[in-house]
Amino acid sequence: MIDAHYWQSIMASAWQALSWSWLLYTVLWSGLTIAVYLLAVQVYRRSGFHSLAIPVVTAGATMVVVLVATGTAYNDYAQSVALLKWMLVPALVLLAVPMRQQLQRLRAVWLPLTMAVLAGSATAIASTLGIALLLGVDETTLISMLPKSATMPIAIQGAQALGGVGGIVALNVVATGVLGAMMVPWLLRQLRIEDEVVRAATSGLVAHAIGTAREMQQSPATGAFSALAMSLTALCTAVLLPLAVWLLRLWSH
Repeated sequence: MIDAHYWQSIMASAWQALSWSWLLYTVLWSGLTIAVYLLAVQVYRRSGFHSLAIPVVTAGATMVVVLVATGTAYNDYAQSVALLKWMLVPALVLLAVPMRQQLQRLRAVWLPLTMAVLAGSATAIASTLGIALLLGVDETTLISMLPKSATMPIAIQGAQALGGVGGIVALNVVATGVLGAMMVPWLLRQLRIEDEVVRAATSGLVAHAIGTAREMQQSPATGAFSALAMSLTALCTAVLLPLAVWLLRLWSH
């Protein structure tokens, strides 16, 4: 009969091997992700902050190529970089630092900025609702699309509470952020709007965290305005989303 201590030693060895394997994959994929992103930031700066060279786009595309080339499943990659995803929470909190540094300027424009964000949030939800209804999108998908201009946590939790699907929400939020960050500077140039406050606030409203990250790379001042607009947009979306869904269901019945 095999001694119990033998099985305990086997289990301990297996656990140690798994722990080392997990640590190796975490260090490997997290380190590679950070390195690719830093390289993408350098490319972005050398391009003169060109819209097509936004780091989240170029770095994301590079990592997709790496995952496909190595045959690595996305779930395995996601588990390996879980620490990086956890660090997003304190990173968002740190956006309060540039906002505090620009407090005097923020106080001077908070009212018109709040009104603009409220109008923009309502327009984003109403336009999505109208277009989706015209295209015959089902209710679940429609609810998942409505909070596309809010930050990911607000969008996912709000939509799921009302019957949306988290995966569809995430896809729409990321797509909106990327397209918004790419198109806002070009669109404002076409409209001949050169005010950096307007550009930063529009980026925060339309492209949430991705747009704010882009503005932060421009300067802490514009990053502060973008962060404030992003926060106000999330708040407005949290209030307007249930109202929009209620009106949708009222109209359906």
